[in-house]
Amino acid sequence: MTKLVEKSPCAGVLPIVQGDVRIAEETPGALTSVAPYRGREVALSEAMETAHGIGFPAPGRSTGKVGGRAIFFGRGTALLMGPTPDATLREHAAMVDLSDAWATVRVEGVGARDVLARLTPLDLRPAAFKQGYSARTELGHMQASITRTGPQSYLVMVFRSLAQTLAHDLGEAALVVAARSGLGQAGRS
Repeated sequence: MTKLVEKSPCAGVLPIVQGDVRIAEETPGALTSVAPYRGREVALSEAMETAHGIGFPAPGRSTGKVGGRAIFFGRGTALLMGPTPDATLREHAAMVDLSDAWATVRVEGVGARDVLARLTPLDLRPAAFKQGYSARTELGHMQASITRTGPQSYLVMVFRSLAQTLAHDLGEAALVVAARSGLGQAGRS
């Protein structure tokens, strides 16, 4: 009988280090789509704040930090990352567990913005895409969510089935950025 082994979406393909950029899989905990019922947006945000210390994010933004974050995930929808949603949220929103549906990757380092800029049409300059900003966008030929989590750190999410493509595309872009900056090569760590 075949024995199934649980693996993360990026098992065997990450981490990658090229120059001063590190690309590593993130383990965000539970991933839950949260869509407030009509007229319940404020009540939901208050309930999220009470239960998890994280308010419902405005369009194009994120709230919280590592271990508990809510990111804009489309019109009227946020993705709660980290905690399992408190039962009190159900009276204010429709929720769907998406924990196994997404690959989550952190791209960080001095050249992280340059790596992502090779793959996305987003304006990632600090004045245009500040820390805490989030967008659903293209990344290469994939649909992705990109959230700026620090001065030189981004959280990138794609459908789980595209995890290897994401790792490949980010790795190639990082290699080009490292070569252009004279930092040479590194590889997988």
